[in-house]
Amino acid sequence: MRIRVAAAVAAIVIAATAAAADRQDPHQLARDLFKELIEIKTTESALGSTPAAEAMAQRLRAAGFAAQDVHVVGPGGRKQNMVARLKGTGRKKPVLLIGHLDVVEALREDWTVDPFVFLEKDGYFYGRGTQDMKDGIAIMMTTLLRYHAEGYKPDRDIILALTADEEGSNANGVDWLLKNRRDLVDAEFVLNHDGGGVIVENGKVVQVDLTASEKVYADFDLTVTNPGGHSSVPPRENAIYSLARALDRVAEHDFAFELNNVTRAYFEHIAKRSDATYAGVLRGLLQTPPDPQALQQISQDAIYNAIVRTTCVATRLSGGHANNALPQTARANVNCRILPGHSPEEVRQELVQAIADPTVKVRYFNFLTEQLDDVAPNVRGYAPPPLRPDVLKPLERVAAKMWPGAPVVPSMSVGASDSIYTNAAGLPTYMVSGSALARDDVRAHGQDERMGVQAFYSAVDFFYEYLRAVVSYK
Repeated sequence: MRIRVAAAVAAIVIAATAAAADRQDPHQLARDLFKELIEIKTTESALGSTPAAEAMAQRLRAAGFAAQDVHVVGPGGRKQNMVARLKGTGRKKPVLLIGHLDVVEALREDWTVDPFVFLEKDGYFYGRGTQDMKDGIAIMMTTLLRYHAEGYKPDRDIILALTADEEGSNANGVDWLLKNRRDLVDAEFVLNHDGGGVIVENGKVVQVDLTASEKVYADFDLTVTNPGGHSSVPPRENAIYSLARALDRVAEHDFAFELNNVTRAYFEHIAKRSDATYAGVLRGLLQTPPDPQALQQISQDAIYNAIVRTTCVATRLSGGHANNALPQTARANVNCRILPGHSPEEVRQELVQAIADPTVKVRYFNFLTEQLDDVAPNVRGYAPPPLRPDVLKPLERVAAKMWPGAPVVPSMSVGASDSIYTNAAGLPTYMVSGSALARDDVRAHGQDERMGVQAFYSAVDFFYEYLRAVVSYK
């Protein structure tokens, strides 16, 4: 009898929680989730992803999600992941939503506000992760909670995976789930909230990005060693000089120009809304082979150049052991973002040729093992997936309603995300977000990261409508 009474009480509590979620203003719900996430310090040096994964799981269970539909799984310790499933009719295979819980480090002395205290000020939400990507986590959670409260039964299950270690370290959650719990995340296709987005120029929305391709991330260690000696008798060459010359050659080196189906579509869309002169430049770029003058002009724009080429840049530097001694070792990290279809080993070999100095050793930094390898992986980046109508058409329809006149533009991310794992596993992945950012206010990984208050609320409205359109697409 007591068991029956307890079960009845629990059912009433769950029903009341679900009813409260149904009545709650979605913007307030999203804001509450956003605040909770920002104030859980999910950096590598702090708590990791587990506390945030458990907090989001508890939110879903309290709203009435069945225990068997909410899982906190992973390698253990600080690197757990949360996977939840909103059951549909099963008429179609599931769609998987992914987003990472971890954020990059942020030092209080580098910010004008506390990076781990959620702050609303002057029309913005401030905090580490407001752009990358706890805004997306809050938005996807809000959407699932609303669907559940409404009793919505989509044509396909909606799976949400909130994961660890996208920003680094060796326990990437998407990779772990695909290798160890594929049953929880297997889907027909994937929507990754860590990309895409709404582009703002001079206060006006000018385009909505559908990111369907991305570059491959790779780090290379450049090392020069020699016996050193006393600084009072300096030779013409030393390890630092040799390394500096090598880095100059890396900076001057241009990797080959290349377009794929996504980047070609991107420039075709840009050409349609450009003035006649610049449209002519873009049409020259789209020729086969490209017009040399058009390519030279495009290459002056850092963003466009990164879209059409593999790029490499020095990001860390060290050398020497005493002020009065010749350096015996000089090292630099060169970070590369590699076009799809090419491998880290191809790039390593091209760096060796560009540097043209046998005293400079070029090795691949394996972030999983945290070791330097003489040979880099020879696995090529995935080819961009086809632009699915059930992803693209709903985006065009909802974007036209929310941001009239702003075209939907297929794009390639010049960074890297967890899409590399899902695409490699045969799950076509598309990056879609309704979060609007000005081109000159991208602060992800930087100081005073922030998201516009109204931009966030518009993104909440967008994703609710967009995802419903995707899962009901005929």
